[in-house]
Amino acid sequence: MITERDQFSDWRKSSRSGDSRDCVEVGRTASLIGFADTKRRGRGVVLGLERPLAAEFLAAVKVGRYDLD
Repeated sequence: MITERDQFSDWRKSSRSGDSRDCVEVGRTASLIGFADTKRRGRGVVLGLERPLAAEFLAAVKVGRYDLD
């Protein structure tokens, strides 16, 4: 679901990304995990997934399921 950034707290991005702005941030609510593009920080819109679906999504990302190459 698409939702508003201010609904989420504890935003984080990978420490491996350094000062780069080409990253995804992850935030949370009691029932959702939010994903946002660091280049669009402050623009408000994020992808919010229920926690079990977010875990499946992250597992797929880690194994390269959505790689573009």
